[in-house]
Amino acid sequence: MLRDITLGQYYPVDSVLHRLDPRTKLFGTLVYIISLFAAGGAAAYGLAAVFLAAAIRLSRVPVKFIVRGLKSILILLLISVSFNLFLTPGTPIFQIGFLKMTWEGVQFAAFMALRLIFLVLGSTILTLTTTPNQLTDGLEKSLGFLKRVGVPVHEISMMMSIALRFIPILVEETDKIMKAQMARGADFESGNLIQKAKAMVPLLVPLFISAFRRATDLAMAMEARCYRGGEGRTKMKPLKYERRDRIAYLAELGYLALVLLAGFLF
Repeated sequence: MLRDITLGQYYPVDSVLHRLDPRTKLFGTLVYIISLFAAGGAAAYGLAAVFLAAAIRLSRVPVKFIVRGLKSILILLLISVSFNLFLTPGTPIFQIGFLKMTWEGVQFAAFMALRLIFLVLGSTILTLTTTPNQLTDGLEKSLGFLKRVGVPVHEISMMMSIALRFIPILVEETDKIMKAQMARGADFESGNLIQKAKAMVPLLVPLFISAFRRATDLAMAMEARCYRGGEGRTKMKPLKYERRDRIAYLAELGYLALVLLAGFLF
């Protein structure tokens, strides 16, 4: 389960999406998220599925690797679908006690499940095709206008980038600690909920210690390199829009317009 978490990982391969400017990919991800919440029917979700399939195709990342990240949200997905199935009022299909399934609940649960799946896959593609350094630069450039009102854009971008970069590191560290504890006789599977929670203590304590140690090492390394924030810093690879980025912007805006039109008409 731990190795199925793909959010925050970077998949090195030469593709169209990898060569796009990070600002273009950030804008595309934002447009995709907005379109999922603005989608109002099957036609709009069909367009979202086509857009996602095209992005996966252009990224050249194996589909199995991308879909593997859905295993980590399986429990959340089941809970969300169950609540919408049995708590949405409407035309009843059947009723067992106080649990009542309705046709409106089935439709709403299906759209909610698709929305959650598409959100995870769309966000995963962004991190799989963008390095942490590119993501930091893209966020800083995209939110640069907030500097005029005193928002520390560079620091916020740096923190978000470091947090994403630490996800696969902490997952790998958790896997190592868990295997070490299991080799010493620890049992993380059997017992009731309270016993399972107590069994997690030998796992969480060394994990927190390791996380704090890595954070301290990173802070010392940044201080040793005279890091003083983004003021006055130059870029080794300045961001510059290419022709493919302009085409991507037009495609993203066209997709959003089609989704809004489909939701309005259908």
